[in-house]
This record gives sequence, structure tokens and C-alpha cells, in this order.
Amino acid sequence: MNASSTKRTDRVAATRDAIITTAERLFAEQGVQAVSNRQISEAAGQGNNAAVGYHFGGKADLIREIVRRHVERMEPLRERMYESIKGSKDLRDWVECLVVPVFEHYDTLGEPSWFARFAAQVQFDPQLRSIVEDEALRAESLDRTVEGLSRYMPELPEDVAAERFRMMQMLMVLTPASREASMAKGEPVYGSSWREAGGALVDAIVGLLQAPHNTQETARE
Repeated sequence: MNASSTKRTDRVAATRDAIITTAERLFAEQGVQAVSNRQISEAAGQGNNAAVGYHFGGKADLIREIVRRHVERMEPLRERMYESIKGSKDLRDWVECLVVPVFEHYDTLGEPSWFARFAAQVQFDPQLRSIVEDEALRAESLDRTVEGLSRYMPELPEDVAAERFRMMQMLMVLTPASREASMAKGEPVYGSSWREAGGALVDAIVGLLQAPHNTQETARE
């Protein structure tokens, strides 16, 4: 590759990075559906208002790139943690392996950050949620962690266990989004770091998963 080609490749990479970063911020602050590709291009400093379409195709493809960038950075963190606890039979170890790499990643983003709020926006959009799920499932360590967590869950009726997993997912999405929003406003937050906040979430999730189950008959009594 000659010098001219190298410079062009670098410019393209820089442009794509600027668009991804800008889109993540705008989506987090305004909502995914409220932001147009034109707005993203302009805010990213692109003279061509069709830059998003040129580099990514459509909004869904851009969202996939945002998610992929973060998932790829979390994967090595979780992989290392998985290797250290893969023989454990302690439910808390598996919950930590699920939660801690996410919060460690947030710690690397600095301030301000937008990914937690972006993730919450996408999570509650039925058409876009599948993108996050598809990209997350590409991470082998996440799949193995969820499998391990399921293995050491307390015995619960299938529907109850499924509901608690959904609750856990919501906690993992909404807790960091709320913390990030508070930080953006300069409001006080729990913990001096994302890692400390993650520890509090681990406590909450372990308590949720281990809580006793009362049948409807018992509840009526």
C-alpha cells in the first residue's frame, strides 16, 4: 500500500470513528428515533450530509457498529475473568463474571460517556434490541458465563427463573444508564468508580436470584 492509499485509509477510519462517537452521543441524549442520519453527519463535522449512508448504509448498521465496538472491548475482560472462575460453584462468582467486565469497561470510557444511555435506548426499541442481542451472542465468554450462572441458580419453576433473568437484564441496562445520566448532570452517584457501583449491582442481582419463591397459593394465605 502506497502513502496515498494509507492516508486515504486513515481518513476513512477517522471519519467512521467520528460518526460512531457522534451517533452514540446523540442517540443517548435525544433518543435513537429522534436523530436523523443528516443530523449525525452534520454533528460529526462531515461536509457530506449523506456520510452516514455512505460509510454505514443505514441507521441499523450504524447502531450495530456502535454495539460491536463496545462488545469487542468487553470480551477480553470477561474472558480473563471467566478463566479465573470457570471451576467455581459459587453463584456470586458467575454474577460477577457477568457484571464486572461491563462496569470495568465503563471505567475506561472516562467522562462524559454515553454508551450506557445508548444501550438503554436500544434495549427498549423492539426492532433494535435484536441487534444488541446478536452482537452480544457473538461473545463466547458471555455465552459461557450465562450457562455457568444458570447451572448454579437455585431451583425455581421455569417461568420464575425466566422472569428473574429478565429482571436481571433490566437491572444491568438501567442501573448504569441511570448512573451515567446522573454523572452527566453533575448529580451525586453511588461509589467512587464504576467498579464499585458494579459491586453493588452484583449484590442486588445475587439477592434477586437467590430470593425465595412464594407460590400464588402461599401468597393468598
